[in-house]
Amino acid sequence: MQISERLKTWAKRIKRDGLTLWFAGKHPRTPWHAKAVGVFVVAYALSPIDLIPDFIPVLGYVDDVLLLPGLIYLAIKLLPPDVLVDCRRQAEDWMDSAASKPRSRIGAALIVTVWVIAGAAAWFWFVR
Repeated sequence: MQISERLKTWAKRIKRDGLTLWFAGKHPRTPWHAKAVGVFVVAYALSPIDLIPDFIPVLGYVDDVLLLPGLIYLAIKLLPPDVLVDCRRQAEDWMDSAASKPRSRIGAALIVTVWVIAGAAAWFWFVR
């Protein structure tokens, strides 16, 4: 298997697992701690605003390449096996028939809030 094929397969798996977490957040048998991590990961993944903006050289893509897949992996590992199988099936069905990409306004609001708090903290630190 060539490197480009491996990367495409990996990217498709990451996308599927992100959608799996979306469905797991709504699943009644998902434990609360897995839901909490999953909701955070999905909100961040679907947010149009990154924690580290992409225009920052090198660091801008760290969240896209390392942080997000790592968080998805952690959240997937927290799911019970039967819930994981059911939600992965739903995610694959959605990917086969999906028209539009889901968005998270809550995720965007969360990231904006983090940036506002970080900016305010930096301002207070520099003013002091």
